[in-house]
Amino acid sequence: MTLPVEPVLRACYEACRRMHRRHDPTYYWATRRLPADLRPATHALYGYVRMADELVDGPARPGAPEARRRALDAWEAQLDAPRHPVAIALADAGERHGLPLGELHQYMGSMRLDCDRVQIHSWEELDAYSDGSAGTVGRIMAVLLGVPEPRRADFGRLGQAFQLTNFLRDVREDRELGRMYLPAADPEDQAALRDAVADGVARARALFGATEPAVADAPASVRPGVRVACAVYRGVLDRIEASGFDVLERRTAAPPLAIAGAALRALVV
Repeated sequence: MTLPVEPVLRACYEACRRMHRRHDPTYYWATRRLPADLRPATHALYGYVRMADELVDGPARPGAPEARRRALDAWEAQLDAPRHPVAIALADAGERHGLPLGELHQYMGSMRLDCDRVQIHSWEELDAYSDGSAGTVGRIMAVLLGVPEPRRADFGRLGQAFQLTNFLRDVREDRELGRMYLPAADPEDQAALRDAVADGVARARALFGATEPAVADAPASVRPGVRVACAVYRGVLDRIEASGFDVLERRTAAPPLAIAGAALRALVV
């Protein structure tokens, strides 16, 4: 879709676009590879989940876990009665594209788990968490991108691959927030933590590999954007492996030149 002509609605979408660019430039520039008519809805979906994340982790988040949960309850209510500019844009995008926005109720359930200390004990538990926090978004995006219905569950798994990569990259930051998403990883036991990170890298690579047929079956107009995102995240996995799986002491986020290189390689596939 092109941006709607109504000034208020245009402003709502523009707020989402600015938020996307400010908070996640990697994903934003991958989104720029999507057809122009799909970008506003992508920004709106990002804006909604980003607002939830800010209520949990942002600098202005409520101080107590229960207060954060109440704030998430109020934000979830915006799905059914949108009043905030981001929620208004998302509701409009959902109507225009037939998006299954009900998936976001499961997403909000995962966000509530992050309101307090987190300790994941098994890969099965992490899979259940990430299905809510990332699989839901992947399945919504699959509909937006026109992915064939039999492949949409794979796009949910692709979302989980992105989420797992983020967890691996952000172990140090998450530990400071009292969260450990990697199963059986004692952050005080360096050897055990590196083993868990290595296991996580292997699992993320397997998820990316298993979803390649689904990406190949997506419409040709959206494949470049998806492949750019996959290439950038796989680059993060490469950096983690090159660090000897030392995510506490070494920088593993992809620098701008690495992001550009990964994007170029993806676009020649």
